[in-house]
Parts: sequence; C-alpha cells; structure tokens
Amino acid sequence: MTQTEALDILKMGYNVFLTGQPGSGKTHTLNTYISYLKSHKIEVAVTASTGIAATHIGGTTIHSWSGLGIKTGVSEYQIDDMCQKEYLVKRYEKTEVLIIDEISMMSGVMLDDINRVCQAMKRNEEPFGGLQIVLVGDFFQLPPVSRGGGEPMFAYEANAWKEANLAICYLSEQHRQEDDAFLNILTELRKNDVSQYAYEELLRATSTTFPDDVEPVRLYTHNMNVDQVNEDRLGQLRTDSFTFTMTSKGKSRHVEKMISSCLSPEHLELKIGAIVMCTKNNFELGYVNGTLGKVTDTEKGTGYPIITLANQKKITITPAEWALEDDGRTIASITQIPLRLAWAITVHKSQGMSIDRAEIDLSQTFEYGQGYVALSRVRSLSGLRLLGFNDMALAVNPNVAEKDLRFQKLSDAASDRLKTLTKEEHKKRQEDFIRKCGGVLTPTKHVPEPKTSTYEKTKILVRKKFSLQEIQKERDLSEGTILGHLEKLLDKKELTKKDIAYLKPETNKFAADLKKIKSACKEVDSEKLSPIRKKLDNKFSFEEIRFARLFIS
Repeated sequence: MTQTEALDILKMGYNVFLTGQPGSGKTHTLNTYISYLKSHKIEVAVTASTGIAATHIGGTTIHSWSGLGIKTGVSEYQIDDMCQKEYLVKRYEKTEVLIIDEISMMSGVMLDDINRVCQAMKRNEEPFGGLQIVLVGDFFQLPPVSRGGGEPMFAYEANAWKEANLAICYLSEQHRQEDDAFLNILTELRKNDVSQYAYEELLRATSTTFPDDVEPVRLYTHNMNVDQVNEDRLGQLRTDSFTFTMTSKGKSRHVEKMISSCLSPEHLELKIGAIVMCTKNNFELGYVNGTLGKVTDTEKGTGYPIITLANQKKITITPAEWALEDDGRTIASITQIPLRLAWAITVHKSQGMSIDRAEIDLSQTFEYGQGYVALSRVRSLSGLRLLGFNDMALAVNPNVAEKDLRFQKLSDAASDRLKTLTKEEHKKRQEDFIRKCGGVLTPTKHVPEPKTSTYEKTKILVRKKFSLQEIQKERDLSEGTILGHLEKLLDKKELTKKDIAYLKPETNKFAADLKKIKSACKEVDSEKLSPIRKKLDNKFSFEEIRFARLFIS
C-alpha cells in the first residue's frame, strides 16, 4: 500500500494499524495525518509506547497521557477513581483521535487497559470509547517486556485489537535503505528465510573498512559492552574530568528501581571532547532523548556541561528530574545531568535512527528482533561493519513472521476496496468524519499564537500564588527547571524576594536548613553548587540548595 492510500483510509475515520518495514515512511505518513487533523481543528492525542518513540513524533508516552502511569491490569475500582479526576476527564472528552506509536513494545494487557479507560472516560461502550484509534509500528522490532519472564503478549493478541476492527495499512515503499541487495537481505530476515547469498554478504561485512576520518556509530546488544567502549574512549581524552552525582528522594526500593532504569548513570564522569547523548526531553532548550553532541565547554558559575550538536548549536545541560508517580502523586524522584557517554549505544536505544555508518556487534544477540533492528538502522551494506553475529542475530519471532504475512494480505484487500470507491465517495466519507469530530471542513493554516516566553509563563503562575508543585504540574516541567526559571527571574528583577516569599516553608526544619546552607554559601564564596554541596557533606540535594538560595540575600 502507498502512503497516499493509507492517508485516504485514515482520513475516512477508520481505526488503523499502520505498519511496514523500517524506512517505509510510517513516521512521515503519521506526521502528515497529524497535520491534516490539526488543520481541520480535530483534537488528536499523539502518544507512543516508550519515551524514545514519543520524541520522534513530538508526543508523550501513552502511560502518561492515559493516566495509567505504572499500573497494568487495572481494576474497575481504579478506573472509577481515574474518572473522578477532572483534568483526566477533560483530556479524554476533548480528544477525537488517539495515536499510539511503536505499538510492538506495548503489551496486549496494556492495550486492553487503555480500551477500558477510554470507554469509561468517554461514557461510550464502543471500542476505545468511540475514538479513532491509530496504532503504528512493526512487530519485527523489539517486543514488549514480559514481567513474568515468559512469552510476551503482543498487542495484536489483545481483545481490544480484535474489537477495534482495524484497517491494516502495510506501507510497501522504501525510503531508508539505499541499495537493493541490502533491502533484499532485510526482507529475507523478515520472512525467517535467510539465503546462503544473504549469509555470505553479511559475513563479508565483517571486513568492511571506513576512512580514518570517519567514526561509525557502534551498536551492541548489552549495556556492559557499551559501557566498556565508552569508558575506554573517555580515558583516552587528555582533558580534565568532572563528575556529577545523582540525588534522590523517596523510598529506597523505588529509588533503586529508578536508578537501574535511568539512562544517565548515578555518577556521570565527563571531559571536554566527550561524545554524549541526551537522556531526557527538553523541547524548550532544543534537545530530546537521543540527541547526540560533544562536550565542548562548561557553564561559568554552575559548571554544567555545554554540548555542541551536529548543527553547531550549543546547549547548556542543566540537572533534570525523573519522577515516579502513582495515583497522581510523586512517590520517588532522582535528579541528574541528563547525559550519558555515546561513543557506543545499545541496539534498543537505536530504534528509530537512520545511520550512514555503523559498527555492530551481534555476537551476543539474545532476543528475537535485536539483529533485525540493528541491521535495519543502516542505509546500505557499504555503511555496515559487523564485528560478529550468532544464529539468534538472524532470527525473528516465527509467530510474528506468520502474522506479518497475514497483515500484508489484509492490507492488499483494504487497498483493493479503496479502489472501488469514487472520488466523490472518498470526499463524502472524509467530510462525514470531520463533522463527526466537530472539525471544520475548510482546512486552516496553523497560525501560532504569539509566543509567551517560558520564564513569563512561570512568572504568571507565581503572581497567581501557585505552589512549586502546582507550577511543575501546570508547566509539565521538572523541579530543577522551575527553580532555574525563578533564579533567572530574580536575577533579571522580573520577580522580587517579596513575590516568592509565599513559597518559603514556615517550618523549624527549613529555617535550620536555610541557616546551614546560607553559612556554607558564605564560606565557599562561590556560585557553583558542587562545592557548596560538598561543604554540607552532601546532605542536601542540588535542588534543595537551589531552593534555599532563592531566599538568601
């Protein structure tokens, strides 16, 4: 199916599973449809199963948007409790189209949960509460994590998948791979039928050489190998090192879980010249989870790293917060500079990337799809150097391979049905869907509202006497970012100490802490946070010190 055909079906309001090989244009088709919906003033929720995938489409995670958070297998009582939250109810009420990208990494249990929540929120027993549901992805990519250690339950095995009666749009065009021979090898991998020719071509890729001035991206299946390469390369730099230590709040069991899953290490050692990757989204500063850059300087005063991106843009990376929420409240959080070394990355982290030259080690592949994901990142065989591969590297899940053939047949049938409709029928069905969603028939150009600076938005909330937690929630920003705004606003005299006085806790403990921090600031006589924290024997987090400094003259 072509992208144009898929868009025609989407615009008619059908529930859709948009799939196809890597590079077939799924993201481009999806973005085109999102723009179409917005031009007709139809409310669309753009989500993805993972944070990495969400950054590629400018959306949020489905866990965050849905309100389910870390919960799976929710009870009717929990759903009823969610329906009492006004902000969630309003979110669902205004939404007409729900998009979920990278559906392969979502379990069937989660998809059923989302279906039930949508029905409850929309007060509609139709699948997903009557929303148009658009699922996007490729089940040959990495599968969902199985909590019980057994076979994962794919989204297509969920009851909600069957109930949604999805139109299958299997894109057949190819826009990533640049040589037909390599594309044929990837096609054979998808069919679980690797020929001797394909095997020999991959074997030859173990001898590929790159020019001395070209450094390939290195992909490994295990974090251990990635860490070793990055540590070795960091050690080769002859510049001074500087380290950032993670701080935390909450119960130790929650904190330990967050530390183990955070892409930024507990102790982040950097040097000028280090290749790094951002590990969190910050659209305001201009980076997302996966942005690559090089450390080229540190910020005067704070010592925070300054990285230079491929487009030569320089960004100061300030501490960021990762929060674990349950039932709308934060139960644990960690704070760290959102970077990690990136001379090498894992196959998992490479999903969604298009790479010109890659050095890939598949000798320790342990999961279906890892080899396919890694190889399909590369544009051509000439850009691939294989350090090794095992039998598992060339294997895909046989159940997925069988299901994929079924998807192709269903897509062909959908394409044939589409061709039986006249242009007038196309137009009428699309206009009927726009009316159903409360949109406008005549598309409008998106005219952005006059921009209010991010600092101004925070200032307005301070004037309204919002608490620090309320400002964070309203702005959907971390504590560290909001504190940075307050520091800047005070420095520019756009806010005064009197304006923020209401934020100061009236407790004996805070008064005692403030006294200690004030004394340490005076003794150190520096704006840098690290020496102040060290003077305080690391008993306070960076955020606690920054918050206290707001009230120190």
